[in-house]
Amino acid sequence: MFEIGAAPRGVVAGRAVALRAVAACVLAVTIAGCGSSDDAPDPPDGGLITVTTMRGALLQGSDIGPTWQPPGETPDPQRLVRFCGGPSDATAVPVPPGADQVTQSLVDEGEEGAQTLHQSALVYPDEAGAQAGLAALRAVADGCRASVSVPARPTGDTSEPAFTETTKTTPLAEGQWTGFVLERHKTYEPEHPGLADTAVAVLASRNVLLVDQYAIYRLGVTRSASTGAQFDADWRKLVGTVVQRVG
Repeated sequence: MFEIGAAPRGVVAGRAVALRAVAACVLAVTIAGCGSSDDAPDPPDGGLITVTTMRGALLQGSDIGPTWQPPGETPDPQRLVRFCGGPSDATAVPVPPGADQVTQSLVDEGEEGAQTLHQSALVYPDEAGAQAGLAALRAVADGCRASVSVPARPTGDTSEPAFTETTKTTPLAEGQWTGFVLERHKTYEPEHPGLADTAVAVLASRNVLLVDQYAIYRLGVTRSASTGAQFDADWRKLVGTVVQRVG
């Protein structure tokens, strides 16, 4: 497998290893019916959200599609995901302190690309802790460069072609959840055409901080308005489903 947030092996060295199911089909068909869950009852108005509630709210592979599975390697529990553009093996952001963490990571690999989803719910003792964590992560996002160019380089036992990656951070609100989303768009060199789009949504509500990263890697394609619109719709559907389950 590959690290969540890193380019899949299918994108490196011009080899195809990834995407059995296209995101547009999987997310549009399956997630649409996931607006609530018996495992994630709504907490009382103004009350604290529990670890049990967040565990039930995070999406499982069966919620999205039959080809989604846990990754072969467990992500580092002390870190979230990578925020800024740059080398795919760059260090991920540390987990802000003071919370109980619930995570769920999933991957879908096929022959034309790959999709990854990493969900982290940080459950704090109070709202102040969640807001402090949100502020700390926003500071990291604000420090990201708008655009970076990375030459071809080895990544572990493989190599990744040269690419340019842009990063943009904007405010985000989903119901009673507020925060920001960091979007990265990577374009590989013409000799190895391909795209990688990543959205990291960071949202806080009451005592919980949710970090939800969706990424899709596509081989042999070029960027267009339609690919961008579908990616935007997919990550919003994933994030929206989780927060709806919490209530």
